[in-house]
Amino acid sequence: MMNMVGRVRGSQGHFILLFAVMLTIGAGNTALQSVMPAIGRTLHIRDNVIALSFSLSAAVWVIAAPYWARRSDRTGRRQMVLIGIAGFSVSVLSCGLVLTAGINSLIAPVTTMLAFIVARVIYGVFGAAAPPAAQAILAGQTTRAERTKALTLLASAFGLGTILGPALASYFVLPGIGLAGPAYFFAVGGLLVLGAVWRWLPHDEPGSAAHGAVSSYPSIGGEPTGASVAAAMSEGTPGKLKLTDPRIWPWMLVGLISGHAQAMTGQAMAFLVIDRLHLDPTSILSQQTIGLVLTTGAGASLLVQWGVIPQLNLTPKRLIVVGLVLAAVGLAATSSANSLFGLAMAFGLSSAGFGFTRPGYTAGSSLAVGSDLQGAVAGRVTSINGASFVLGPSLGVGLYEVWRPLPYLVATALCALLAGYALWKLRSSDLSESASPA
Repeated sequence: MMNMVGRVRGSQGHFILLFAVMLTIGAGNTALQSVMPAIGRTLHIRDNVIALSFSLSAAVWVIAAPYWARRSDRTGRRQMVLIGIAGFSVSVLSCGLVLTAGINSLIAPVTTMLAFIVARVIYGVFGAAAPPAAQAILAGQTTRAERTKALTLLASAFGLGTILGPALASYFVLPGIGLAGPAYFFAVGGLLVLGAVWRWLPHDEPGSAAHGAVSSYPSIGGEPTGASVAAAMSEGTPGKLKLTDPRIWPWMLVGLISGHAQAMTGQAMAFLVIDRLHLDPTSILSQQTIGLVLTTGAGASLLVQWGVIPQLNLTPKRLIVVGLVLAAVGLAATSSANSLFGLAMAFGLSSAGFGFTRPGYTAGSSLAVGSDLQGAVAGRVTSINGASFVLGPSLGVGLYEVWRPLPYLVATALCALLAGYALWKLRSSDLSESASPA
């Protein structure tokens, strides 16, 4: 009996460690996304260069994540978790040092951005190692009945990170280091988590039957959809499923276009807050205001996914249509809002809309195929989610530089057209428990 109690307590402790890893990696990334527009304006760097640095990081994450997931199964999961959180810490610390040097005119702005991009690539390469390994460790410590809930809770760490990152960033804009402060805070947090994992997470033997799955790049607007959990829950070798398979392609198209609409508008939001409210980008007030708007959006989306959707029992098709209509209204309002309240409420409404659509196309594509293809379709959904944050941020900020309302008006049109396409093309089906959004 004492041995059993010890195992339970140990598993709970391991979950806390793994949750802290995922939360830190996600929050640190979104914190940097929230401060970099102001830093770019301070250094007189073009807005699209700032967006490009995150797009490049996302692209590297998408490429590296499958490699780390496969290696995790061969070499052991603890090692991959350590690599992931260590890579995150080195990346964020490097970002802090580079940005401090740039802000204090110790190096030229161009040099600052080149070094920052290199540091962001480190994050993309090594940060992707931790999520699949963390999933695999947790899957190996839970029964089949417990696993879905446990993995869903673990995946929620990225979603919480999208709230905490921007919300905490403004508190660490400190004298002497200024806007680079949040990078140092999350670097220290990452190193503390690294030490805790090194001390308390036990070694594991490679070759365990439990496995993890690739997770999407943690970004502003990149809330969990449940696809990663579904992929980790699948047993055996996933069947082959083309992205253009007629059973899933309409759902994938909805996910790809709505994901780009969300990514392009979310990345431009901090710039819009600075410009519409005429804020000094170097002030703490500027970062507090940006953090408030971004946190409102992330909180609205997660509230929809965690609180509203489970109560409505809507079909995937209805989730998508309702979500796209809400997103279109919110984006149209954002394009003309000129007050803090207006920007926060409009961005919150559009984020709530996307909170409906992401679980909608995840569940719809899952229900479109049999049980033997659940792992494959989950992998496709994850790849679609990741692809949205490769081109979306740069596209959105590029449009913003042409005309400030343009990315929001383009996204409004895309969501309206996509809602019509969903009504015409998507097949209604019941939302089963196995496909419920995470």
